[in-house]
Amino acid sequence: PHVAGAAAIYLGQNPTSTPAQVSAGLVSAASTGVVGSPGSGSPNRLLNVTGGTTNPPGKSFSNTDDFAINDNATAESPINVTGVEGSAPAALSVPVVIQHTYIGDLQVQLVAPDGTAYTLKGYGTGGSSDNINTTYTVNASSETANGTWKLRVSDNAARDTGKIDSWGLQF
Repeated sequence: PHVAGAAAIYLGQNPTSTPAQVSAGLVSAASTGVVGSPGSGSPNRLLNVTGGTTNPPGKSFSNTDDFAINDNATAESPINVTGVEGSAPAALSVPVVIQHTYIGDLQVQLVAPDGTAYTLKGYGTGGSSDNINTTYTVNASSETANGTWKLRVSDNAARDTGKIDSWGLQF
């Protein structure tokens, strides 16, 4: 479905293109060498789409207070969301900045106002890498937008500590 959408956008900008030209245009715009563990036979290309229209972003909320992540402990950082009608989006954007050595020790979860936890990063992923600076996307469409959301970070090992530096929600 993603490639079909990208092809439709390409054709909207180049309406006389043949199928071969559409394919060549999409391949030439793709980034190479950025897909981790693509498997044998993969062209190892990441589809890039330009053009089309995007919806303007909704309200943004953030918490830039530091919350310590201690060994074998859990830290939670809250954000109070107000003034957003209805449910959270199906593609809720969650930018996260965590400073921590050995991120494989961490589990990162987004906790909705009703207590439902969405795992953004599980234990073990990231291995011995330091720090998390990324944006996760969560289907939170079953959640009421308004209320207190939390970023929950759990550490399951000794010798490496850190902090939740900042995080946010983009509705």
